[in-house]
Amino acid sequence: MVADDFDRQMIRRCLQLARKAEGRTSPNPLVGSVIVKAGKIIGEGYHPAAGQPHAEIFALRAAGEEAQDATIYVNLEPCNHYGRTPPCSEALIKARVGKVVIGMEDCDPRVAGSGIQTLRAEGIEVIVGVEEEACQELNEAFLQRIKQQKPLGILKYAMTLDGKIATTTGHSAWVSSKASRQEVHHLRSTCDAVIIGGNTVRKDNPQLTTHGLTEHNPIRVVMSRSLDLPDDCYLWNTEVAPTMVFTQTNSNLPLQATLSNKGVEVVSLDDVTPQAVNHHLYQQGVSKILWECGGTLAAQAISDGVIQKVMAFIAPKIIGGQTAPSPVGNLGFEQMTDALCLRRVSIKTVARDILVVGYLQ
Repeated sequence: MVADDFDRQMIRRCLQLARKAEGRTSPNPLVGSVIVKAGKIIGEGYHPAAGQPHAEIFALRAAGEEAQDATIYVNLEPCNHYGRTPPCSEALIKARVGKVVIGMEDCDPRVAGSGIQTLRAEGIEVIVGVEEEACQELNEAFLQRIKQQKPLGILKYAMTLDGKIATTTGHSAWVSSKASRQEVHHLRSTCDAVIIGGNTVRKDNPQLTTHGLTEHNPIRVVMSRSLDLPDDCYLWNTEVAPTMVFTQTNSNLPLQATLSNKGVEVVSLDDVTPQAVNHHLYQQGVSKILWECGGTLAAQAISDGVIQKVMAFIAPKIIGGQTAPSPVGNLGFEQMTDALCLRRVSIKTVARDILVVGYLQ
């Protein structure tokens, strides 16, 4: 059977539910579920965090015995394996649902269509690929993690119309509008980690939180080879949000001890590179990283292949200055034909600013 407008509407509702857990489900995907009988919603649910029941289970609990012969909607194929929780496919069969409408197939090799096959083998009608593009966009970080074995890296910066992120003196508050900064706070709430370099800590003393927009704050990550950092700044207050510092082995041991005593997790590496930090965070279950660093680290991150998505806020201001910093440092390109071209580009206005979003090849 082919999906109709009501099916698409219900999958969009699943996406709304799934977004309630943004930033909190990694390494799991974002999933929402709706159960409908006789045109009426009788149960809803979403996956709140790794280790917690999946969306379908919450929806089945809400529907109770009414789930029999009902239609269940879910934006991602129901799991078909034992992990931290039992298979959702078994729960749907046990509840004797009549139909399952799925937004997209799960690319996880442990599922990969087997959930769909199991349901169909039990005589349950299954429709797959409803609002698929929107479902893929919601879980782009999960897809990146499964397919490429690394987190989705997003480079975010705000610059003036002439391509500057600060004045020649380094002053950078504020390039973009208040509305753009609110957008960034929301973006942080959807991420597992946000990364900056030591220079940003010294110059800006940032908080890197959602500023109360949501309860979830990402892990705040600082990369500093020498650990030449102040012993008192906002990031060291781990009661607000967790902080990790990546530094060279044996660098500034007194400050390492001070930070550890404050609850900061200090990770010593032989070589502090974006690729090494990215891999370490991936192993910790991180799926989505926001890079809010300066131009030098941004260029290194791009060169290391840890950036897949770019979000550039462009403010209608002109600063000028030949030595005023730009959002991306030296990439070694000498010809315009070497330039990195973004694909799947979208543009929108945020108050007086322009937000350009695109993906690296």
